[in-house]
Amino acid sequence: MMGASALTLSFGGVGLFLLGMALMTDGLKLAAGPALGRLLASSTQTRLRGLLSGILVTALVQSSSAVTVAAIGFVNAGLLSFGQTLWVLFGANVGTTMTGWLVALIGLKIKIEAAALPLVGIGMALQLVGGEGRRAPIGQVLTGFGVLFIGIGFMQQAFSNSGDAFDLARLGGYGVLSTLAFVVAGAVLTMLMQSSSASLAVVLTLAQTGVLPLSEAAAGVIGANIGTTVTAILAALGATPNARRAAAAHVLFNLITGAVALLLLPGLIRAVDGLRVAFSLEASPAVSLALFHSIFNLLGVALMFPLAGRMERALAMRFGPRDEQVRPRYLDRNVASVPALAIKALDLELRRLGGMSVAELREVVHRSGSVAVGKGSPHSRTATLVEQVEAFVTGLSRRSMSAESASRLADQLRVLHYYENCAEQLVAMHKAKRAPRTETIAEPLGELERKADRLLRHFDPQGEDFAPRQRDRESEFEAAYQRTKAEVLAAGAADALELDAMDALLHGLSALRRALDQAGKAARLLDRAAPTEPEPHSA
Repeated sequence: MMGASALTLSFGGVGLFLLGMALMTDGLKLAAGPALGRLLASSTQTRLRGLLSGILVTALVQSSSAVTVAAIGFVNAGLLSFGQTLWVLFGANVGTTMTGWLVALIGLKIKIEAAALPLVGIGMALQLVGGEGRRAPIGQVLTGFGVLFIGIGFMQQAFSNSGDAFDLARLGGYGVLSTLAFVVAGAVLTMLMQSSSASLAVVLTLAQTGVLPLSEAAAGVIGANIGTTVTAILAALGATPNARRAAAAHVLFNLITGAVALLLLPGLIRAVDGLRVAFSLEASPAVSLALFHSIFNLLGVALMFPLAGRMERALAMRFGPRDEQVRPRYLDRNVASVPALAIKALDLELRRLGGMSVAELREVVHRSGSVAVGKGSPHSRTATLVEQVEAFVTGLSRRSMSAESASRLADQLRVLHYYENCAEQLVAMHKAKRAPRTETIAEPLGELERKADRLLRHFDPQGEDFAPRQRDRESEFEAAYQRTKAEVLAAGAADALELDAMDALLHGLSALRRALDQAGKAARLLDRAAPTEPEPHSA
C-alpha cells in the first residue's frame, strides 16, 4: 500500500498544480483579457485564421475553458458566426496541448529552490505593489507558474520514492482491454480533478519516473482528453443555447479525436518516435507524450475539415432558445468567469431588458383598458428577468476585475436600477387606465400619451429610432404633463370626477412621468457606453 508520505506528497502536489494553474489563468485573463478578446473577434474570417487564433490565445492564457467562454460571448453578441466559433474551439483543443510541453520541457526539470520559489516571491512582490495597473495580474501569473512547478516537483518526489506503490504494470498484458483500462483511468482522473491539465501532468510524471510505460501512458493521455468533456457538459447546464452548442462541439471533437487516436495508437507512437528524432527532441517519455498529445489533436482538426459543416448545421438545429421572456439570453456562469467579457454580455442583456421594458410601457400607454397585473403579465416577466440579472451582477461583483471594468459595472448597475423602477410604475399606470375619464380630460390625456409614446420609441435601445438625447421633446412632454395634471385636478374640484378616479389618474400620470425619466436615464447611459467592437461577421 502506498506510504503515508507518498500519498501526502502526491495529493499535495496535485493540489498545488491546480492552484498554480488557477492563479496563472486568472492573472492572464486580467492582464490580457480585452486584448485577447479583440484578437478573437478580428482574426476569424477564415477557418484557418479561426483555428490559429484559438491555438494562440489558448496557449497564452493556458485555459481552453476561458477561450471557449470568450468565443461563446462573441457568437452571442453576433461578432462571430457559430461556424467561425467552431474553429476557435478546435484551435483551443490544440492550444491546450501547450500545457504538456510546459510540464515536459520545464516543469519536470526545474529545480524548486533555484527557480520555482523565486518566481513565487517575485510574483507576490509584484502583487503587493502592483496597485490598479497590470503589474498585479502579471505578479499573479508568476506566482501561479511558481506554485505549478512546486506541485510538479512534489508529484515527482512522490512517484519516484514510492517504489512499487505506483506499479501499474499489472493493468497491462490484456491487449485491447488494458488500453481501454488506461483510457478510462485517464478520463476518471480528469473528471475527479476537473482539469485535463492536472491529469496530463500526473500521467507525464508517472511516465517520466518510469512508473508507466509509454503506450499505456499514451492511452491515459487520450483518456484525459476525453474526460475533459465532462467539464464542458457541466458548464453547459443551464447555459445559453450557444454555450450548449459550443459544449456539444467540444464533446464531439474530443470523442471523435479520441476514438481515431485509439484505433491508430501503435502507428501514432511510431510516428512520435520518428518526429522526435527528426526534430532532435530529447529522448524522454514526457517529451514523447507531449508530442503525442499535440499530434492526435492536430489529427482531430484534420478530421474536422470535411465534417465541420455538417456538425455546424446539426448543432444549429438543436438547443433552441429557452423561454427568453423570463431568462437571460446572454448571461450564464461561464461568461461570468471572464469579467471583461461578462461586462460586454451584461451590456447586451441590459439592452434587451430595456427593449422589453419600453415595449411594456408603450403597451400600457396604448391600451384603452387593462386587466389586473398577475402571473404572465409584462410586469411579472420583467421583474423575473431583473432578479436574474441582479443575481448575475452580484456574483460578478465578487470577482477581481480591472478599474475600467469596475467602472462600467457601476454604470450597468444604475441602468438595471432604472429599468427596475420602470417595471414598478406599471401597476399605477394599469390602475389609471381603468379609471373613468371625462371629455374634458380625455383630449389632454390622449395628447400626453402620444408624446410619451414618441419619447419611448427614442428610448428603446433595441429600436430603429434609438436616440435618447431628446431634451426638446422631454420639455414638450413635461408641459403636457402639467396641463393634464391641472385638468384632472380641475375636474375633481368641479365634482366632474370622483375623488378615487382622480387619485388613480394622478398616480398614473406621476408613474408615467417617472417611468419616462428612468427609461431616458437608462437609455442615455447605454448610449454613452455603446461598444466599439468590430462589425459583426456574416455567417
